[in-house]
This record gives sequence, structure tokens and C-alpha cells, in this order.
Amino acid sequence: MELHADFDQRVVMHSDDIDWVASPMPGVDRRMLDRIGGEVARATTIVRYAPDSHFSAHTHTGGEEFIVLEGVFQDEHGDYPAGTYVRNPPTTSHTPGSKPGTVIFVKLWQFDMDDRNQFRKSMADTLGAPVDGVATGTLHQDARETVTYHHLDAGATLSMNVNGGIEALMIDGTLTQGGDTLRKGSWLRLPDGEALQATAGSEGAKVWIKSGHLVHAAPPAV
Repeated sequence: MELHADFDQRVVMHSDDIDWVASPMPGVDRRMLDRIGGEVARATTIVRYAPDSHFSAHTHTGGEEFIVLEGVFQDEHGDYPAGTYVRNPPTTSHTPGSKPGTVIFVKLWQFDMDDRNQFRKSMADTLGAPVDGVATGTLHQDARETVTYHHLDAGATLSMNVNGGIEALMIDGTLTQGGDTLRKGSWLRLPDGEALQATAGSEGAKVWIKSGHLVHAAPPAV
């Protein structure tokens, strides 16, 4: 399966316009944003766990990165409330699920295969003092990519001009970019060479951003 597999193209998806599709596990549904591959795929997806649902135990051969958007995600390593950012690099394993139910934004098979840096953190706890109405926190940085979290005051503008492409997920509020209004759950992908300039609406904005990574995009090595 290929979905938005041309990384030279700008893509905007509003996740609340996408139908939920059942996964192979009962009670776990998905909204696919981009994908190269079948059940084993380089994928960017919003995943919903119904209360008391779970996935079977598995190893992340290509790594897994996710944000908890709603509810509480759980595995044998602990509970992950909304606002938690998690990196499970290649070779890690777990049995994920949720007693209360949860929604997560997850990226699979997008790691350096030698990465072993496993961690979780509260995104809000990383924020620094605002500069021109924009507070920024660095969630992760390595030679391939930078992952950040931003709070924008109403009317503030976020500008980024970096190599390697930019990807953004709206956590809350609204942003205007390239003629589109991004709302909670909207996903934006800009190709290598295209800068980001986005202005927050009247309620401000909260946004997760990854940059530099799209030039490394490839199908899963299976």
C-alpha cells in the first residue's frame, strides 16, 4: 500500500475528516496519514484504542515514535497520559493497550536502525520561555532529525527554514499555513526545501514538529 508516498509533495490532512479503519486487533482502529507497505510499513497513523483493548506483544524492528493525544496509553512499562512523547527505538518490545481508552499519533519504521535511545517525556515540561509569543521545547535531536513542541499565543507566527522537510501535527488551537487552516488533529507535511511560516488563530496553537527527516524516507527493511 502507498499513501502520500511522494515526499516531494506538500500534504495537508484533517484527521477528523478521515474514516476510522479497523486494525487486525479488535477494538483498535486507525486513520492513516502516510504509508509505504502493508501491515509492516513505514507509516504515520492516528490510532484509537477502545477501553480495555490491546495489541499483542511485539518487537519494534524499525522503531516506534508516538504522542498520546487523548486518554491514557499503557504497557508493561507504565502509564502514558495525554501530552506524553515516546520513542521506542529498534529492538524494543512491549504489549500496548489501554483500560480507559486512548488515541495516539504514531510513526513506524522511521528510525536510524542503530538508534537505541529509548525515553518518554511530557511535552509541556520541555517548553522554554516564549519569544515573540512562541514557546518552544526540544523533544529529541540527532544527526537525522529534530523533534520540537511549540505553544503559540494568539496571532503569533512560527517560522522554520530547515533542510530535509518538515512535518507538523496540530495538538490544539489553529494555525494558518499556505492558505489552509490547520485545526486540532490536522497533519501537515512540507517537502525538503519548503519553509514553514504559520500564524496562530485567536485561541493560539499547540503543535508538534519534526524536521530534517524526510530525506531519509524509505520502505521498511524487511
